[in-house]
Amino acid sequence: MVDSALSTALAEPSPIAPDVPVEQQSRGRGGPWRGETFRWAMVTVLGVVAGYAAVLLANPRHFYTDDSESQYTPLWIMFGRALRSGHLPMLVPEQWMTGNYSQEEAGLFNPPQLLIDLIAPSVNNLALLDTVVKLIFAIVAALGVYRVCLVYRARAPWAAVAGIAFPLTGWFLFFDEASWVTSLTGTAWMINAWASAVRYARGKSGPIPVFVFLYLAISVEYVFPAVESALMLVAVAVGELVYRRAWRSVARLTAVAVCAGLAGLMTYLPSMLSAKVSWRGNSQINNDMFLTVPWSESLNASLPSTLPAFTSWWGYIQPLPMTYIAWFLIPVLAFVDWRKARAAWQEFTAAALFAIMFLMWAAGPGTVGPLRWPARVLPMVALGLLILVCVLVGRFGTTRDWRNRCVAAAVLIAALWVRTFSADPHDVVWHLLSVVVVAALGAVAVWLGRTRGTAAAAVLTIVAMFPIAYGQVRSVQPTPMSWNLPAYRSDAKAAFPHFAGTTIQLGDRGLLQPNDKSIEGAYGSLVFGNYARDLELSYVNGYTPNGHYWFGDMLCMRWDASVCPDAYRRLFAPEPSTGRTLVDLLKLDRVVLQKAMFPDVGEQPAPDGWKWADYPGHERYIWVLEREDGLLSTVNGRVADAHDVTATSLSESDTTSRVRVSSAEGGRVVFARLGWPGYRATLNGHALPITTVSKSILAVNIPAGTSDAELEVSWRPPGWKICIGTAIAGLVGLGLLQWAHIRTRRRDDSADSPEREPAEAIS
Repeated sequence: MVDSALSTALAEPSPIAPDVPVEQQSRGRGGPWRGETFRWAMVTVLGVVAGYAAVLLANPRHFYTDDSESQYTPLWIMFGRALRSGHLPMLVPEQWMTGNYSQEEAGLFNPPQLLIDLIAPSVNNLALLDTVVKLIFAIVAALGVYRVCLVYRARAPWAAVAGIAFPLTGWFLFFDEASWVTSLTGTAWMINAWASAVRYARGKSGPIPVFVFLYLAISVEYVFPAVESALMLVAVAVGELVYRRAWRSVARLTAVAVCAGLAGLMTYLPSMLSAKVSWRGNSQINNDMFLTVPWSESLNASLPSTLPAFTSWWGYIQPLPMTYIAWFLIPVLAFVDWRKARAAWQEFTAAALFAIMFLMWAAGPGTVGPLRWPARVLPMVALGLLILVCVLVGRFGTTRDWRNRCVAAAVLIAALWVRTFSADPHDVVWHLLSVVVVAALGAVAVWLGRTRGTAAAAVLTIVAMFPIAYGQVRSVQPTPMSWNLPAYRSDAKAAFPHFAGTTIQLGDRGLLQPNDKSIEGAYGSLVFGNYARDLELSYVNGYTPNGHYWFGDMLCMRWDASVCPDAYRRLFAPEPSTGRTLVDLLKLDRVVLQKAMFPDVGEQPAPDGWKWADYPGHERYIWVLEREDGLLSTVNGRVADAHDVTATSLSESDTTSRVRVSSAEGGRVVFARLGWPGYRATLNGHALPITTVSKSILAVNIPAGTSDAELEVSWRPPGWKICIGTAIAGLVGLGLLQWAHIRTRRRDDSADSPEREPAEAIS
């Protein structure tokens, strides 16, 4: 199928002659330009599919690894089951530190994400689910790059080259697509927002596409695409001002961006207002050099063997080609007619500024408030450079004086080899082989460009990407990122004990050995990350980048639900202000202990009120403590302790507890709820102050003389009323902008308007 599409592209040569300016080509709505545009858009789609196929041949689980398997996909399962039952789980109290989804990366208000959630529970093979979802968003991202290149008037073949190359760039392929799916989805929407923003600024489209793409980028609930979108809009605005002095257009674009930001405020305001109790609750700016990328490494973009040198989880020399962009990116600069390009430099301001801003960000500082690990913006460096280079080549590429240009290309390749060898001198043979491959591919591309034209050179450039991607992925197997969690949910559920009620696990993922990471091994008995959501079990343990600081400190619980060995003592020690153990205040029914962490604890007497339970077939990995009197989590709602108060649960939901209370002398009710900001309490409709036990567990003081009163404790995301107001304001503003756009279009249509630019074919 891919070969057929590429053959069609070759059989119908580009209508753009190699040295004829784009402005002089046919622009008719139904003419050759429109046909070529859609033909190469199809090539872009099929090219992304082929790229994914090459990667999957090298590693069938490439797109189901690390955070995708341990964090995001289990959330899709959990949210899908909840949505099918008719509610949106913004808060799940039994999950404690991980249960406040107003500040997790859940995409609560992102419609495409909610659609994925709805579908997810019907898919048994989670690796297949992840791969298909990511392929769809990779296509969205590639078409976005294609659209951006077209709005800057690149030739369609080179716009397709840029679009197909982007999903195969180093960091994006090995991290965002393999692991951090919210970065993939947010980036895909942001790129399309870029294309629509330029079209809107130039009067070729309305404000709605810009608003929709920006809102989708913001509402994935991952802060990087939101910030990247803001910087993209700055680059577009500056570009339009430099190129066209279009102050009114920039003002309109700013207005629609503000509307999208107002609508998307609900995604981040609750998290910001909860930051004071979370791990991310500071706004410090630090430079710890972790995942900060020197500029020289960021520009080492065209040798497939590149293994850059900077500090990360794996030391100084990286095992993955994180800074790789595309094999042609640097050498092809030798085939740009720079004299003509200089005459049109204003048109490239936006792409150049975008690349420069993110190149500087990648070099540090290491932490700016919630934004940490600058290497995460390497895809933005790749995006800016791909667009800039492919637009330059697509508009000003030439093979005239080809011998001198080939010498210049050879010098550029040699410089790349020097930089790559300097970073990783141990793989000199592999680097030399990369030089030979890139030089040979470049020579053939130049020959095709001279003899067969632009389309032929572009097709070779595209086809060469696939074996390179295969080789890069294959060379790093086994991947250093995989948790190797089970892909088939049915197999995992069948192997795992059916634990009723609410369970907490005390263990450390770091104690797992490689041969433990299977259903037959530890994953038949232990959960880490969000694995319990795959199993449809209620566990305190989960994966969170935004955990509750004091709860985590209380049980020394980390982001992946691992704990320290002292957690067992802490769990059964009396809490000073109540005299109750934490295991009672949390209303836990079961404690699972990892034998590798607690090898002898099962041979000791069980704590009072508890017993050691036998689960045949699981003795290798776990000890299990269960209550002698059955489940506690089902008794009296979420009332965990009532001191000098009679408290009887009336009703419970995830966000609300209603309790009948009486207290002659005054007392306190403690709830099995984590004291996140957003809780309020009323007694017979009158507000009461909220407090906490151990800075973590929700409590309410009951005044003396209370008799048979109704206490209601309810939670809403902090700032939710403000968010509703700003969302309405954003939609109203969008309506006004669309009304103004329609009026302008009608007025322009009534007069003789200039013909549209070729990029209009892709809306």
